[in-house]
Amino acid sequence: MNAWPTRLTAAILATTLLTGCIPLLVGGTAVGVGVAHDRRTTGTVVDDQTIELKLYDAFNKQLPPGNHINTTSYNGAVLLTGEVVSEAVRQKAEQIARNLGEPQVREVYNELAVSAPSSLSVQSNDALITTKVKTALVQITNIPGFDPSRVKVVTDRGVVHLMGLVKRQEADAAADKASQVGGVNQVVTLFEYIP
Repeated sequence: MNAWPTRLTAAILATTLLTGCIPLLVGGTAVGVGVAHDRRTTGTVVDDQTIELKLYDAFNKQLPPGNHINTTSYNGAVLLTGEVVSEAVRQKAEQIARNLGEPQVREVYNELAVSAPSSLSVQSNDALITTKVKTALVQITNIPGFDPSRVKVVTDRGVVHLMGLVKRQEADAAADKASQVGGVNQVVTLFEYIP
């Protein structure tokens, strides 16, 4: 009897347990177990990932080179951040997102700037700010049931965008905490409110 399949399965299971996140394969897309804390359905999480991948591919095929576009989809709302080479490309990117097809994009927030791509140091600083904001959100302890993992944080050129399905009290607290983080130039709330 050949034992390698059993050993391979055990090795994969051990590796995923050590990383603290067990992926779940849904419709050919790996979705982390963190979905259990998400207010979106698993299908919506997969749709959001599909939207991001489709837009990445569409932008690479339909837009001229020299752009730096970040795409974030949350519950069918798409946030475009980064830099593009012209206003025409900025509008074209939004049009591509709005006309994506299946899965449907409900809303597009076009925060693209017409400028040269941001430097690696600016991008690194944005990543640091995102980490600091996520850490600050963990400190919100006065709202029963608040889960900071339900707030999507996207930082671009020092501007923090907050997305998620949240209660108004949660949104206000998250925006307030984010605004107190060093290096944050502005906080833009793109939340969907739930009762």
